[in-house]
Amino acid sequence: MKLERTKELIHGKIDESEPYEALVHILESVIELVKIPDNDFCWSYWEDSDQATKEITKLLNMVKSYTLPERVEVSVLFAPTGPLQEVSLSSGWAEPFLKVAEKYDQVENLLWPNS
Repeated sequence: MKLERTKELIHGKIDESEPYEALVHILESVIELVKIPDNDFCWSYWEDSDQATKEITKLLNMVKSYTLPERVEVSVLFAPTGPLQEVSLSSGWAEPFLKVAEKYDQVENLLWPNS
Protein backbone atom coordinates (compact mmCIF):
# COMPACT_ATOMS: atom_id res chain seq x y z
CA MET A 1 0.00 0.00 0.00
CA LYS A 2 1.54 3.27 -1.11
CA LEU A 3 -0.49 5.79 0.93
CA GLU A 4 0.19 8.52 -1.64
CA ARG A 5 -2.65 10.85 -0.55
CA THR A 6 -1.56 10.50 3.09
CA LYS A 7 2.07 11.29 2.30
CA GLU A 8 1.05 14.32 0.24
CA LEU A 9 -1.18 15.54 3.06
CA ILE A 10 1.36 15.06 5.84
CA HIS A 11 4.22 16.68 3.94
CA GLY A 12 2.19 19.42 2.27
CA LYS A 13 0.37 22.53 3.36
CA ILE A 14 -3.36 23.12 3.60
CA ASP A 15 -4.62 25.60 1.02
CA GLU A 16 -6.83 27.69 3.29
CA SER A 17 -8.52 29.27 0.27
CA GLU A 18 -9.85 25.82 -0.73
CA PRO A 19 -11.18 24.22 2.49
CA TYR A 20 -13.54 21.81 0.71
CA GLU A 21 -10.70 20.44 -1.40
CA ALA A 22 -8.54 20.17 1.71
CA LEU A 23 -11.25 18.16 3.48
CA VAL A 24 -11.55 15.91 0.42
CA HIS A 25 -7.81 15.27 0.63
CA ILE A 26 -8.03 14.51 4.36
CA LEU A 27 -10.93 12.07 3.92
CA GLU A 28 -9.17 10.34 1.01
CA SER A 29 -6.14 10.00 3.25
CA VAL A 30 -8.06 8.39 6.09
CA ILE A 31 -9.68 5.98 3.64
CA GLU A 32 -6.15 4.93 2.63
CA LEU A 33 -5.25 4.46 6.28
CA VAL A 34 -8.29 2.38 7.24
CA LYS A 35 -7.66 0.15 4.21
CA ILE A 36 -4.18 -0.86 5.39
CA PRO A 37 -4.13 -4.66 5.51
CA ASP A 38 -4.28 -6.22 8.99
CA ASN A 39 -5.67 -3.12 10.70
CA ASP A 40 -7.12 -3.91 14.11
CA PHE A 41 -10.66 -2.54 14.53
CA CYS A 42 -11.39 -4.11 17.94
CA TRP A 43 -11.44 -0.79 19.84
CA SER A 44 -13.34 1.25 17.25
CA TYR A 45 -17.05 1.15 16.58
CA TRP A 46 -16.33 -0.15 13.08
CA GLU A 47 -16.30 -3.88 12.57
CA ASP A 48 -13.78 -3.77 9.75
CA SER A 49 -12.18 -1.79 6.95
CA ASP A 50 -15.25 -2.06 4.72
CA GLN A 51 -17.53 -0.52 7.31
CA ALA A 52 -15.06 2.29 8.01
CA THR A 53 -14.55 2.96 4.31
CA LYS A 54 -18.30 3.06 3.70
CA GLU A 55 -18.87 5.67 6.43
CA ILE A 56 -15.96 7.86 5.36
CA THR A 57 -16.84 7.57 1.65
CA LYS A 58 -20.36 8.83 2.38
CA LEU A 59 -18.86 11.96 3.95
CA LEU A 60 -16.32 12.27 1.14
CA ASN A 61 -19.03 12.20 -1.52
CA MET A 62 -20.96 14.92 0.30
CA VAL A 63 -17.90 17.16 0.48
CA LYS A 64 -17.02 16.51 -3.17
CA SER A 65 -20.46 17.83 -4.09
CA TYR A 66 -19.88 20.90 -1.86
CA THR A 67 -22.42 19.72 0.71
CA LEU A 68 -21.03 20.26 4.15
CA PRO A 69 -21.86 17.45 6.58
CA GLU A 70 -22.71 18.26 10.16
CA ARG A 71 -19.52 19.13 11.99
CA VAL A 72 -19.98 16.35 14.54
CA GLU A 73 -20.27 13.71 11.78
CA VAL A 74 -16.71 14.47 10.72
CA SER A 75 -15.11 15.64 13.94
CA VAL A 76 -16.07 12.45 15.81
CA LEU A 77 -13.79 10.51 13.45
CA PHE A 78 -10.77 12.56 14.56
CA ALA A 79 -11.65 12.96 18.24
CA PRO A 80 -9.40 11.60 20.98
CA THR A 81 -10.48 7.99 21.49
CA GLY A 82 -12.53 8.31 18.31
CA PRO A 83 -12.63 5.46 15.81
CA LEU A 84 -9.67 6.61 13.72
CA GLN A 85 -7.42 7.10 16.72
CA GLU A 86 -8.42 3.72 18.14
CA VAL A 87 -7.62 1.94 14.87
CA SER A 88 -4.37 3.87 14.52
CA LEU A 89 -3.21 2.97 18.03
CA SER A 90 -4.02 -0.71 17.73
CA SER A 91 -2.66 -0.94 14.17
CA GLY A 92 0.67 0.87 14.48
CA TRP A 93 0.05 4.14 12.63
CA ALA A 94 -0.68 6.49 15.52
CA GLU A 95 1.93 9.08 14.51
CA PRO A 96 0.66 9.50 10.92
CA PHE A 97 -2.88 9.70 12.29
CA LEU A 98 -1.93 12.57 14.61
CA LYS A 99 -0.42 14.47 11.69
CA VAL A 100 -3.56 13.93 9.60
CA ALA A 101 -5.73 14.96 12.58
CA GLU A 102 -3.74 18.20 12.86
CA LYS A 103 -4.55 18.95 9.22
CA TYR A 104 -8.20 18.19 9.94
CA ASP A 105 -8.19 20.63 12.87
CA GLN A 106 -6.96 23.37 10.51
CA VAL A 107 -9.71 22.67 7.99
CA GLU A 108 -12.41 22.25 10.63
CA ASN A 109 -11.86 25.82 11.80
CA LEU A 110 -12.17 27.08 8.22
CA LEU A 111 -15.36 25.19 7.39
CA TRP A 112 -17.19 25.45 10.71
CA PRO A 113 -16.02 28.69 12.34
CA ASN A 114 -17.56 29.53 15.70
CA SER A 115 -19.76 26.47 15.82
